[in-house]
Amino acid sequence: MARSTPHDHPLTRGEPLYRRIATELLGELRGGTIPPGERLPGERQLAEHFGVSRETVRQALDLLRRDGLVATDRRGSHATLPGLPVETPDCLTFPVGARAARHGAVARATVTWEPPSPEHAEALGLAPHRPTLVHRYRSATADGRGRRTAVTSFSAVALAEVEELARYRDRADGRAGAQLRRAYDWMRRAGLTLHHRDCITPLPGTTSVRVTRRVHDQYARPLEITDLVVDDQREALVYEFTLPSAG
Repeated sequence: MARSTPHDHPLTRGEPLYRRIATELLGELRGGTIPPGERLPGERQLAEHFGVSRETVRQALDLLRRDGLVATDRRGSHATLPGLPVETPDCLTFPVGARAARHGAVARATVTWEPPSPEHAEALGLAPHRPTLVHRYRSATADGRGRRTAVTSFSAVALAEVEELARYRDRADGRAGAQLRRAYDWMRRAGLTLHHRDCITPLPGTTSVRVTRRVHDQYARPLEITDLVVDDQREALVYEFTLPSAG
């Protein structure tokens, strides 16, 4: 959002300032500045952006809230405009390397509540031996080739912010199947902007490769780390990335 000043918002005679700000904010939301479901900036940021007081912003948000265009929960305010749901892009599949089910293919996923590996604990900022939610994924083709194994550890931030993930703690016994395919969608619906970095490394002396994915949010807080091992390097790993246009 570009910063503006009070002079950018000339009042129509008799129109309250907060109503004009509500109209301006609604226009930006409809224009896609903030996608449906994403968290709005705080009152202070909005006040600076529109060049008005925080009280005026608060009144404008109240007006949009009454009209059902904004909802507020413990994580902040969110746009609730009708539109496409906030979905996870296909290129950001959880866990990294997970494949669509094929005839005869075998895939299994489970979760446990346990201390992660030292490398994962360090990446997530967890104290040594502190337990967290750990997800394990295994898959193979119908002929047993192309095995993939992925281990994901979630951070304390992810479990605190994402209600759907936190629910798994009480049933993380490592026995029952656990499908977290929508994990990234849940994170985005919780108001988290996802940034991920994938590192692909050949494993010496083998035909396997390791893919390490690290995901953090807009505040640089770690959310999860995944280590994927693909046993048959002859099988291609394809990643697609879409960047929004500058306009």
